[in-house]
Amino acid sequence: MEVRMDERKQSPIFARTSDFIIWLLDHTEKFPKSERFRMGKRIEDSVFSFYELLIEATRSTKRKRQLLIQADVELEKLRLYVRMSQQRRLTSLPQYRFAAGVLIEIGKLLGGWLKTVPEI
Repeated sequence: MEVRMDERKQSPIFARTSDFIIWLLDHTEKFPKSERFRMGKRIEDSVFSFYELLIEATRSTKRKRQLLIQADVELEKLRLYVRMSQQRRLTSLPQYRFAAGVLIEIGKLLGGWLKTVPEI
C-alpha cells in the first residue's frame, strides 16, 4: 500500500517507468538461462540506467538537460534491446507491442520534460 501512495506523488514518467521495470524483470527472468545473462542483462542494465538518470536529473540544476539527453540515449538502447529480444524470439509479438508502446509513451514524457529545461 505504501508503494502505491508513493507512485501517485511521483511524476508520470517515474510511475510509468517503475511499472515497466517490474514488467521487464518478470519478463526477462523467463528468458532461457543462456539469454538471461546476455540479452536479459543488457535490457535490465539499460532500464535501470535510464531510471537512475531520471533521478539524477531531478536532483541536478546545472546538468539537468545533459542528464535528460543521456536518458534519451539510454532509452534508444533499451528500444534496440527490446526489439532484438523479439527478433531472437525471446519476446512474443504481443509482448513486444506492449513494450514498444510503453517505450513510446515514456519517450513522449521524457521529450516533454526536456522541452521545459532551457538550453544553457
